[in-house]
Amino acid sequence: MTKINCDLCGRIAEDLAKAVIEGVTLDVCKDCSKFGKVVSQPIRPGAKEQAKRFQSLQKEEKSETLVENFTELVKKKREAMNLTQKDFAGKINEKETMIHKIETGSFTPPLPLVKKIERLLGIKLTEEYSEAQETVRSSRREGFTLGDFIKVKGK
Repeated sequence: MTKINCDLCGRIAEDLAKAVIEGVTLDVCKDCSKFGKVVSQPIRPGAKEQAKRFQSLQKEEKSETLVENFTELVKKKREAMNLTQKDFAGKINEKETMIHKIETGSFTPPLPLVKKIERLLGIKLTEEYSEAQETVRSSRREGFTLGDFIKVKGK
């Protein structure tokens, strides 16, 4: 059986239950579960789950970024559609000054606004950007637990 540490007292235990203690959900041993409300029965993580818990994980995060020349694209397409800045702003429910700032490059619009502009103009202003991130999870033995700061009165 795999043994892991209690979130509250830090002791190594084979069976940990999920308990809500002072509004926080923790994996706690049988002794510490009496300090809160048990929401699920003891957890017996297998070797696979335990290895997954402590190994480094590789995630690929995908996000959208604006293309470099988005200011030129917006202005050229708007002019090609014979729209003034005022007309264009009215169609996407924004202020004319906002359109002016976007076209001059003094303001970078948020993604929801970019999507509105893309739909109205029929052009693509974003490109997908992916970045691999590596997160490392360390064992719970490092550092303090809540149990290190709690004094329990004797019975």
